[in-house]
Amino acid sequence: MELLCMENAPKIQRAFPDPKLLSDHRVLQNLLHVEDRYIPRTSYFKCVQKEIEPYMRKMVAFWMLEVCEEQKCEEEVFLLAMNYLDRFLSSVPTRKCHLQLLGAVCMFLASKLKETIPLTAEKLCIYTDNSIIPEDLLDWEIIVLGKLKWDLSAITPNDFIEHILGKLAIPVDKLELIKKHTQTFIAMCATDFNFAMYPPSMIATGSIAAAINGLDIQGGSLSEESLTELLAKITCTELDCLKACQEQIEVTLAESLKLSQQQLEQTMSSKTVHESDQISTPTDMFHLQYLRLPDSFYGTSAF
Repeated sequence: MELLCMENAPKIQRAFPDPKLLSDHRVLQNLLHVEDRYIPRTSYFKCVQKEIEPYMRKMVAFWMLEVCEEQKCEEEVFLLAMNYLDRFLSSVPTRKCHLQLLGAVCMFLASKLKETIPLTAEKLCIYTDNSIIPEDLLDWEIIVLGKLKWDLSAITPNDFIEHILGKLAIPVDKLELIKKHTQTFIAMCATDFNFAMYPPSMIATGSIAAAINGLDIQGGSLSEESLTELLAKITCTELDCLKACQEQIEVTLAESLKLSQQQLEQTMSSKTVHESDQISTPTDMFHLQYLRLPDSFYGTSAF
């Protein structure tokens, strides 16, 4: 029997999608049934928080996204962490100097749930420029767990992607590209509080529709209108609500691309033509935006 060389194998093994679960319609129905349990009930900036402003949430969200990206975390880690953050802020008044600490704690918990090798407290403290210490993070971990009632298995938009794409007549060779763009749009939505109270299924469906339309890939012979109607039917979403969500995603994407383009133009002099030519898709542009955080962000002094 020939021995397989494992020297170049990835250190962390990722789970493959389970075709049995994806083909069972009861799984999708269960996701739709329980997703509302994990949505913030109120706009906490108006009712709960006195010091924290929406732009502060956006800053910490981009920082969390950058940490998850640099650590090559599972896609679900960032989304779960943002869910924990929103649920905590919707019930607990928090000082702005504690916001980055809260974000670190939420990533700490999400990585424990989803990662084979979770993020360590020490590493997360380094990402805050050592503005917090591991003891603070561990103390806040208990606080956050208590406020979330230890219910960490939240439903996120990524949970719906495979189920929805499996019901669309999309060429197999285009699935990964659509999935990549969809995940990028979902991450973009997670950084924007305007989407915080949308059901995860609606964000997933709107992101898939925006990805397919943006890539000019129609679901088989379906028109754009027919595709939206089919997506609404799959996730039991009202058509008008889905259209509104998709339009908001596309508007947010356009604003993100505009900002990214401005940042690109400002730094063009330090880039080669080859490097700038590589940034050509919405996914690339969005990644450019969140990877260019101001240096002053690191540490709680940014708040």
